[in-house]
Amino acid sequence: MTTEPMKPTPAAAGTPAAAAVPAAAKRFKYDPRYTAPLFITCILLGAHFSMGGLKSPFHTGAAIVTALMTEAILGRIHYGKIPHMASAYVSGLSAGILVRTEEIWPFALTAAIAIASKYVLRVKGRHIWNPTNFAIGAMLLVGHQHFAVLGADLGNSLWPVLVIWTMGTYIVHRVKRLQICATYVAGFLFFAWVRTLVTGHTYWAEVAPLTGPMYQLFVFFMITDPKTTVLSLKGQVATAFCISAAECLLRLAQVIHAPFFALFIVGPIAMLIEIWRTSRKPAAAPPSGGTPAPARS
Repeated sequence: MTTEPMKPTPAAAGTPAAAAVPAAAKRFKYDPRYTAPLFITCILLGAHFSMGGLKSPFHTGAAIVTALMTEAILGRIHYGKIPHMASAYVSGLSAGILVRTEEIWPFALTAAIAIASKYVLRVKGRHIWNPTNFAIGAMLLVGHQHFAVLGADLGNSLWPVLVIWTMGTYIVHRVKRLQICATYVAGFLFFAWVRTLVTGHTYWAEVAPLTGPMYQLFVFFMITDPKTTVLSLKGQVATAFCISAAECLLRLAQVIHAPFFALFIVGPIAMLIEIWRTSRKPAAAPPSGGTPAPARS
């Protein structure tokens, strides 16, 4: 009588062997928070290699390193731990792309102001300015003698624009912010026509800035920042349209950096209105059993 070799039995659920595969899968699972950093890095590389978008690696590097260090220090003080660095990287890289000066310190200072604003300028636990937009606006108001911002000087070559807008549209659709971009762009196109009636410029001359690198950052990152946009769909659409309207008025007033100041003004107003309306809503009634409903964060 011969005995067959014992066949290995599948590992029972909950054993270390069974847990090894999910654990390994978790280690290699893609973190969606890296999507924005990867995309903005693509914008940077596309702008730099096609049009020379970087002032220099040292200037941009100073902004990124300053943003990461400021986030680590303030996060440790405020939360007791170092937060995820994706947001800080985006703010630092945005500052590194947008700031245009010969000296390095404005890059670093802009990045530091952007990160610090998240921890200081808060209302009921929410920060109301987009960090990079606040830093750019503050530097333009206070230090304009030493500070300039990327404009249309890099041009608007067709293929980089098509690639970036295609990628950007896909990404903001995934994070459910496409309605903000679409409303702003539609508003910009409409108010470009309005400006032609006032200024006598051609329509395409008024539309052209929308295809530049600065507007690509503005449309896909600044006005869609989840932390500093209102929560309701109608509110997001109304805010985006108001930003495009405010920008039109500022452009007609010969304000050079109209989009930054439009968001600087309209964004916080929209956030404060939403916070005020939310605070006026009555608290949830307790269940019939008499136990108070759990508070929501």
